[in-house]
This record gives sequence, C-alpha cells and structure tokens, in this order.
Amino acid sequence: MKLKLVMKMVLALLLVSAFLLLYSVMQDQTLNIAYVQAKVVDFGVWRQSNAGLFVGFFVVIYITITALSLPFAVWLTLAAGLLFGLWWGTLIVSFASSIGATLAFLSARFVLRDWVATKLGHRIKAIDSGLKKDGVFYLFSLRLIPVFPFFAINLLMGLTSVSTWTFYWVSQAGMLAVTIVYVNAGTQLANITSLASITSPGLIVSLVVLGLFPWLARLAVRLIERQKVYARWSKPKTFERNLIVIGGGAAGLVSAYISAAVKAKVTLVETHKMGGDCLNYGCVPSKALIRSAKLAHQIHHAERLGFNKQQLDFSFKKVMQRVHYVIAAIAPHDSETRYESLGVEVLNGYAKIVSPWCVEITDAHGTKKALTCKAIIIATGAAPFVPPLPGLDVTGYLTSDTLWDALRQRDKPPTRFVVLGGGPIGCELAQAFARLGSNVTQVEMADRLMVREDTDVSEFVKQTLQNDGVKVLIGHQALSTKLRDGEKILTLESGGTQSEIAFDELLVAVGRAPRLKDFGLQELGIETDRVVHTNDYLETLYPNIYAAGDVAGPYQFTHAAAHQAWFASVNALFGHLWRFKADYRVMPWATFVDPEVARVGLNQQDAKAQGIAYELTRYGLDDLDRAIAEGATQGWVQVLTVPGKDKILGVTIVGAHAGELIAEFVMAMKHNLGLNQVLATIHIYPTMSEANKYVAGQWKRAHINAHIMSLLACYHRWRRT
Repeated sequence: MKLKLVMKMVLALLLVSAFLLLYSVMQDQTLNIAYVQAKVVDFGVWRQSNAGLFVGFFVVIYITITALSLPFAVWLTLAAGLLFGLWWGTLIVSFASSIGATLAFLSARFVLRDWVATKLGHRIKAIDSGLKKDGVFYLFSLRLIPVFPFFAINLLMGLTSVSTWTFYWVSQAGMLAVTIVYVNAGTQLANITSLASITSPGLIVSLVVLGLFPWLARLAVRLIERQKVYARWSKPKTFERNLIVIGGGAAGLVSAYISAAVKAKVTLVETHKMGGDCLNYGCVPSKALIRSAKLAHQIHHAERLGFNKQQLDFSFKKVMQRVHYVIAAIAPHDSETRYESLGVEVLNGYAKIVSPWCVEITDAHGTKKALTCKAIIIATGAAPFVPPLPGLDVTGYLTSDTLWDALRQRDKPPTRFVVLGGGPIGCELAQAFARLGSNVTQVEMADRLMVREDTDVSEFVKQTLQNDGVKVLIGHQALSTKLRDGEKILTLESGGTQSEIAFDELLVAVGRAPRLKDFGLQELGIETDRVVHTNDYLETLYPNIYAAGDVAGPYQFTHAAAHQAWFASVNALFGHLWRFKADYRVMPWATFVDPEVARVGLNQQDAKAQGIAYELTRYGLDDLDRAIAEGATQGWVQVLTVPGKDKILGVTIVGAHAGELIAEFVMAMKHNLGLNQVLATIHIYPTMSEANKYVAGQWKRAHINAHIMSLLACYHRWRRT
C-alpha cells in the first residue's frame, strides 16, 4: 500500500514537472497562426532529408502534449495538415491523439481514482453503474463536440470505471470528425489568418448536432425495439381510457388518485376489498392490536408509574371487535365511493391483460368486459408466503391475512401460539399476543431476528420479546406439522437435533410473495420471477405497461408503494413527453415492536458490506429528560456519517416513537442537510425529538478542534487579566 502511494506521488511529480517544463518553454512563444506557419516552413526543410525520423518525432511530441493535457494540440493538428496532407495527417493525428488521451486517462486513474472514490463514498457505485450502462454514449457524444475540452474529458473519464480499451476506441472514433476538420484546415494553413475562420459558428453547430447523433441513434434503436415488442399485437385506433390500474391497494389507489387529479380517464379494478392488504390485513389491524396489547402491558406494569399492581381483565373478543372497528373507520378513505367522487371509475372483478392496450374484466357473475387504454399499471400487491411444510393442510395455519377473521369470535387468545418467522410481522404479532396472554413461541431459521438490522438491534428486539414472555428459538428450522392424539405438533431441527412443540394455533409469517398469476403477464411475455421485472422508470417489457408496489419490489412497504405509484402514473400519462426514474435514495421503514425500531439509509452491516467508510455517533435515550419522565429510557439514536463530515449516511432509532422521530432525518437526508443543521434546529423541550438534536450535538463535540479550544482558553484567560 505504501509502495503504491509512493509510486503515485512520484508519477504525479513527474507529470507536473513535465507539464511545467513544456509549458514554460512554450509560453515564451507567441502561439498564433503566423508562428505556426513559420515553424512549419522550418520543419518542412528538415523533413525532406529525415522523413521517417520526422514522422516519429512528430508523433512522440503529439502524444506527449496530449498526455500532459497541454493546450497546444490544436496547433500541432493544423501543422499536421500542412506537413502531411489530409489523409496522412488525419491518420497520424487520430492515433497520436488517442494514444496520448489514453495515457492521460490512465495517469488520472492511477493517481486520483482511489482518492475520488473515497471522497464520493457509496455514490461512486451509482456513477459507475450509470457509466457501465451509458458510458459509451456519453464519451462518444463529448468527443464529437469540441466545445468540451478534450483534455478535461481524458482526466474526468480516468476517475470512472470505464475500461481502457473502451476509452481508447471510442475516443479514436469520436475525435475523428473534429480531427478531419482541423487537419483539413491545416492543409490550407497558408491562407488562414485566425482560428475563428476554422471554428465558425456554423461549424460548431454542425459538430454539436453530430454530437447528438449517438443519442438520436439510440432513440432510433429504442423505437425499433419497441416496434418489435409490439409487432404481434394490433393497436387500437382509439382508446376508451387513458389508464387502467389493476389493484386497489396503496400503489393502485395513489395511481388512480393522481390520474384523476390531472383529469385523465382512469379505471381502477379491484378483485376483493378496496384498501388492499394494508387496510384490511396488514398495517391497520396489526397496529390496532398492538395498541391494545401495549395498554395491557402498561396495566400489567402499572406499579412502574406509581399505581398498585393491577389485575389484567379484558375480553379478547372486544379487542378484536375494536380491530375491525378501526378498519371500518379508515375504510371510507379508500372506498369506492370516495374514489368515484374524485373521478375514478371503480370496477369490481378479475382483471386480465389480453393485449398491451386491452384489459378484460370478469365480474362476480362471470360477465366479461374488455376495455382499451393507452397505459396499464399493475399494482396487484403481495400475499403471505406459505412454505411447503408437510402437514400444514392437516393441522391448519394462520397468516397475517387470515388471523383477523379466524380469531374474531374468540373469547380468549390462543393459549399456545407459535409464530413461524423472525421478521417484522412475526416480531410484532409475537409480542402483541404474548402481552395479551398467549404462551408464544417464535421460531426463526436464521441465527437472529430481523436480519436486515444490525446485530445489536436484533439482540435488543430478542431481549424485549423475551421480557414479554415470548420463547424465542433462533437457528431452528421447521420440518413438519402433524396431529398426534388430537394435538397439533410442530417438529423442528437445530444443529442436527430434532424437537417438538405442541400448539393451538400456528401463524406463518415468513414473508410475502407478489401476486403474479392470472393477470395475463405470462401470456404477454412479461418477465417475472420474484417480482415483475421493470426498468428504472417502472416500465415492463412493454413501455406502456408499468408495475408498482409489492409486485414490483424492491421494498414491501405501504409508503414505498405510494412513492412508486407517483412515478408509475406520471410516466404512464406523460412519459411520451418526459420520464422520471423512480428514486429510492431515501427510503425509511419501521418495525412496530415496543419499543419501536426505525431506520433510513445505511446501518453498520450495510456500510461494511458495501465497503463504505463511516463514523458512528450514538445517543442513549436513558439520558433524555422526556424519556426519563415517560419511563421510556430503553433504546438509542444511532447516526452514520461520512468520516470527518456531518453528511448523514443512515440513521437507526430504537425506542418509543422511533417511527415518528425518524422523519426529521428522512427530511434531512432527502434535502442534503447535515447534522449541523439538525443541531441548529430548535426542538421543543421536553420532547422525545430532542434526542435527534442531542445526537447531533454529540457528533459536534467529537469534532471540536482541540487547538482552537486551547487558543480560546488562552484568549479568555487573557481577558480576565
């Protein structure tokens, strides 16, 4: 490592020295047309007696000038035209300039690439990814337009991941047109009085147009590919709808809302219940249950707040009734009536895409109706994934979708409740049922719960669940279920040893799988595996068919689905004018165990996996006044920043109201605000949100300049005398 650094320093020193030497020699000369004309005459005499040596000398000088990024190449190009003629001059300059440019490219890469990568951090990967995809087009276009200094292009490209061979051949091809122009001008050097006669406005405009050629060619290729995709389909001459949205969950509702808001004619097709999984089976009912479970927990521990220990007495049936009341209270927000009042046509039925512009809808009576449309958004959501576990069909099971109706009429919660899965859903429901009185066993195949979070967060959640009475079994794989003497048994394996657990109800919470079948995707050839394949604009194989929400990935959050829906609907309606890439740079999420866990951006394990350097600042809630007053001192705020800077890379909050507290950091990251801005923001006292300010203050104290503090101490000491 040290040797490489020394080599970089030596190379940089040699390059700078050579640059300064040549520049000092050349700067004493008045570089103009007259000077070049005179020197060409002098060199012409020597060339007649030393032709081969002269060509070699000229090539070496040209390569050196270009490699050192000296601004004299244009004069040498003109000289080449007069000395060697159009064709030989073009050949010599074309290769010499490309070789010199490549040497400058390699020098910049060797000396500066690592330093730039360190400074840019994880952003360099996004840049490299874009250049890997479109680098040839960018470079070729820039080479065709002389407005952009070629030496700057050489150096900047050296800082990227563009391969040397790609850089060389694209440069050779891209600079050819400009080379011919200047070499040809050089053949008439005796008649030229200034560079202005070469680089006329008309010529510049022509070269700029030429620079656009790769992008025009790319557009043409896209149009040809599009025609091939649609070739087997007959496109309607007119369309009955601007947009058809399949699915009435978060992504579908937002897509329909936006479309109606801009006065597009939109139809929303929902098979079952408006509001989708979040309203009917997921976010809403689970949070209602968690609220009741939290109150039960508080009553059980009433002595912590100065009350005598209370006996917990409640009706589980009434708890479940409240869950359904909450669903019913929120349902009007997502209802058919509301969306129709907004201008959305809502149809109940099964939708199947039968062509890129036609959706067939089958209602509950089997009646089919075909509608044509300009664009389609697939927003069919996801359903609980049920693994092929032997015996499940015999013992039965619950999912996060079915438990709300299955347990609705129970007077008491299940006595022996097994939760299969250690992700957010499994953890939330395991804790809730344990607090409501069930004997809960949680089974996770991985070596810890919530594997997407840092290990200390996983351990904290595990300890919290255990404190609430959950028996957590990590590193245990479910093998099968069975009935034995009328009792339900789950067989597990861990470390080669099998064990059995008796249960009354089994909740399968091992993840959710997108709904991909029976919508016509396979018949149209739209690629799917875990999700529907889309590009950066959420387009599928067919540019007028989009996917958003759980069915598209990469996140399975309601807010992520709504976020994608904006891009999908705007691109579907206005993509022929301008398209927007879906932006996932700042995506927060929360797990509503108690205390909550919320995150945005990178955590430590992500940063390490991606090789991103970071500083960690942590503030414990046990130091926060409001947390102490509330008896909610468990948890912390953890911020990852760029080393030595206040730029936020990611935040993890563990504690009461973490899902609310994270919003300030989401806003900061979205708008590139650092910890200094968070620290400078007034936070109400006493609130939990002060934790955000205090973690910023903790970072600030760690970055105080000790020398400045020493000087300030001396200054104040002097002021006292």
